[in-house]
Amino acid sequence: MPKGVILYGPPGPGKTLLAKSVAGESGAMFYSQSASQFVEMFAGLGAARIRKLFETARKNSPAIIFIDELDAIGRARGPMSIGGSSEQEQTLNQILTEMDGFSSREGIIVLAATNQPDVLDRALLRPGRFDRRVVVNLPDKIGREAILKVHTRNVPLAPDASLADLAAATPGFSGAELKNLVNEAALLAARRAQDNVRELDFVDALEKIVLGPARPILLSRADRERIAYHEGGHAILALVVAGADPVHRVTIVPRGQALGVTYQRPYSDRYNYPESYLGARIVGMRCGRAAGESGYGTKTTGAASECWQASIRGATKRW
Repeated sequence: MPKGVILYGPPGPGKTLLAKSVAGESGAMFYSQSASQFVEMFAGLGAARIRKLFETARKNSPAIIFIDELDAIGRARGPMSIGGSSEQEQTLNQILTEMDGFSSREGIIVLAATNQPDVLDRALLRPGRFDRRVVVNLPDKIGREAILKVHTRNVPLAPDASLADLAAATPGFSGAELKNLVNEAALLAARRAQDNVRELDFVDALEKIVLGPARPILLSRADRERIAYHEGGHAILALVVAGADPVHRVTIVPRGQALGVTYQRPYSDRYNYPESYLGARIVGMRCGRAAGESGYGTKTTGAASECWQASIRGATKRW
């Protein structure tokens, strides 16, 4: 049996839930600790907690020890240690010693989760310690639909609420974000005094999460008109240029930090970006400023962030 397994990936896809489900399926004792709980102000306390944890697991084997956020104590050690970093290194050294001190026959496996595998100490990753690495990626469309079914089991859905369409509209969402989306939609339905959650509630909740909540800002007619020119330029070019994501909604209602938003939603997940797509995105970003300039003959600061994004994508395209 392997001694240690590292689960790594972006925040939210369910690394901790995966560790718990492994323990449940195996029928072994499960000991879960966050790495930050080991490091204290008093020197030696973290190492003592590590020793006690492994000793308890040995007495109750077969057992699974799960250490969440391993990078809190497993960061690469430097040439000098002062203050709190010395305590962190003592705790790390104790983990290395304990993992060398038991064999695979003892029925103990150490699982760990981290979002930053590149900062871990090399001694942790050598064979005989955490030599198995499992990538926990963000869910695809089929996975998102299955996750939404889990989180809507106790939520009354209206007939027009399609989880398949919602899964297609949420590429890049993690399990935690999907759970939050369902909760936001249920809250909106409750505020609207509805008996069930409709598709409109999911759409509004999604836009609130992606674009930010609507802000009641008092804008003059001239400002609203200039914003409409700007967003209209985005929308028209996105509809015309081949390769761009389809336009889902255009609004001049201020959301988050933006005074207006043109929301483009892809049909499916993207794992690779062709040159045509990057070119379409660059054109779509630039044309908002161009529309405002053609309508008023002057430039404004409203397109500053879009110009910055377009320059980044342009560099990617040239590369």
